[in-house]
Amino acid sequence: MKRSRKLWIWSLAALPVALLALAVLIVATYDWNRLKPTINDKVSQAVGRPFVIQGDLSVAWRREPGEGGLGGWIPWPELIARDIRIANPEWAKQPQFAQLDAVRVRVSPLPLLAHRIVIPSVQLEHPVVDLEREAPDQANWDFAFGKSDEPSSWKMDLRAIGFDRGQIGYDDAVSKVKLQVDVQPLQQAIPFDQIMQQQSDDARDQAARTAGGAARKALAASKEKDEDKVDAKASRTAYLFAWQATGSYQGAPLKGNGKTGGVIALQDTDRPFPLQADVHIGDSHIALVGTLTDPLHLGALDVKLWFSGTSMAKLYAITGVTLPDTPPYATEGHLVAQLARGGSHFSYRNFRGRVGGSDLAGNLDFVTGGARPKLSGTLRSQLLQFSDLAPLIGADSNAEKQRRGDATPQPADKALPVEPFRTERWKAMDADVHFTGARIVRGADLPIDSLQTHVVLDNGVLLLDPLDFGVAGGRVGSTVRLDGSQAPMRGAIDLRLRGLKLKQLFPTFQAMNASFGEINGDASLKAQGNSVAALLGSADGELKLLMNDGAISKNLLETAGLNVGNIVIGKLFGDKVVKINCAATDFAADNGVFNTRLFVFDTEDALINVDGKVNFATEQLDLDVKPHSKGLRVFTLRSPLYVRGTLKNPDVGVHTGPLLLRGGGAVALGVLAAPAAALLPLVVASQGGQPNTCQRVLQQMRSGKTPSNQPHQ
Repeated sequence: MKRSRKLWIWSLAALPVALLALAVLIVATYDWNRLKPTINDKVSQAVGRPFVIQGDLSVAWRREPGEGGLGGWIPWPELIARDIRIANPEWAKQPQFAQLDAVRVRVSPLPLLAHRIVIPSVQLEHPVVDLEREAPDQANWDFAFGKSDEPSSWKMDLRAIGFDRGQIGYDDAVSKVKLQVDVQPLQQAIPFDQIMQQQSDDARDQAARTAGGAARKALAASKEKDEDKVDAKASRTAYLFAWQATGSYQGAPLKGNGKTGGVIALQDTDRPFPLQADVHIGDSHIALVGTLTDPLHLGALDVKLWFSGTSMAKLYAITGVTLPDTPPYATEGHLVAQLARGGSHFSYRNFRGRVGGSDLAGNLDFVTGGARPKLSGTLRSQLLQFSDLAPLIGADSNAEKQRRGDATPQPADKALPVEPFRTERWKAMDADVHFTGARIVRGADLPIDSLQTHVVLDNGVLLLDPLDFGVAGGRVGSTVRLDGSQAPMRGAIDLRLRGLKLKQLFPTFQAMNASFGEINGDASLKAQGNSVAALLGSADGELKLLMNDGAISKNLLETAGLNVGNIVIGKLFGDKVVKINCAATDFAADNGVFNTRLFVFDTEDALINVDGKVNFATEQLDLDVKPHSKGLRVFTLRSPLYVRGTLKNPDVGVHTGPLLLRGGGAVALGVLAAPAAALLPLVVASQGGQPNTCQRVLQQMRSGKTPSNQPHQ
């Protein structure tokens, strides 16, 4: 072969290599700053506001460690842009939406041949971000991206975002939130398990400060179940940055701190992003430790979660979940959330805690995305203090109201709670929750066995069906319906008392130990109003109650909290114990005025008849107590009493005028015949086959006779 021909062939073969070398040389030495005007203009048009790279723009080339095959031999470009500014829209308070010292973007070269932009990571250096929202449809993080009539042939795949120190400002006029967050790198990485233990100790200490030492013991008492543990992948993560936050939330001061990882894996679910937060909003405390997975698609949140504060109702402004007013509380549990833009599912699993003097545990689910969010689940309490239920109806003290943040103090001269129900919150979500209280205690003298209820909230209508108490061997069953979608609220209650054993109802009252009597009753009321006082003050319906074979005294009624009753009994009998053969009550309610159709006590010594009315709208009492002596040995009972004044301050005195004669009292009993007959269906044989004294007494009243003082056979 001729020499010239060989030289020509080698020249052709070397040409691609030379061109490639020339291209590499041009790319390596190219002044990328020449592209800044074009990049600034294109990005500004794309985001709908000024974008500028004020610093240097360069490209560094290096091989990717760990990349196999051809991709491991080809150098990967890393675009470095310094001093970047993105402007805010004109309405914003701050001129800049974001500014960064630098942005580093690594790109995989081979996928570019297939029109795919694969970015393994974007590193943000000292980002300073200002987030503002003036209206639901006016937020500075909503960019007016330009729309194209034809879909782009290019696809972008962003794998991870890294960052270092930075500041974030957040000013949201819609949710009334203002925050300043400062992020700084830690001196060294902290393992996940170490942060978990530290936060557990801190949150439980906070629980003790808020809800008492018993709250800390309640949170720490139970060992976590296997399903209650945060994903094991989290244990392989570490925290690299610390953050501090100050500001306000819904007008309440906010202060918080926490730690995070350093790289947000946007798509790799095997690389969870560790989170830790410890935040105080007013007197509510929220803490969490766990991970966020797949944040680009709002994938999953898996955290250990603590709550504590003076009232659960205050969490409404923070979480959007409608919860009742409660005493100081603390809970600890495991929150797993599946996050999506169209609707999310939050599950608070195996939580336990303390509310006032009561324990609380259960599982709750909160689902968004429908017509209204919905809360569902089961709650249980092994020991529930009756006093802890008082805030539910506004029956706690003014000091307790002030501590939980209620602005409706109870008037000193009113006995019925005037605090309004928060019906506007009932329309914010639906609910379907079952609650069981294994044992309820109202002091040592009046134990209530249990509580069971099914709470259903549907578009502002609250239904408790059933609302059942186990009391002294019997049951108090009820159905309560409150329609908060109307103004004023409409309410209805049906109540049934069956088989309450007197000796169990008052276990420390010695005179009742030999009793085999019971209490039975029915009530059916309808009303309107936004508080307990308003509802009772407008009630229509009836109330019937029957008690047989018991005993009564001033001290007993005082223990039971029956203020008016203990004064009347004290006037009639002094402090001695009086045996009750039968006590029968039948009230008819009309617009809050409860009129007596029948109200009698049959004792060994006398028949006591009560006439008059109780006006719950004004809380005024207007009753006459007329004792009819069965023998000359109870001479003092021949003078009638009056009961005036109010429920809070009753006035009980002796009527002036001639003393009642026994015969006159007997004639008056004729008017009680019909009410007595109406109460006979409540007579139920006592356990053990014992006869019921009320049956004999009511039958004698129905016939117009004075019940005798002969013992029943």
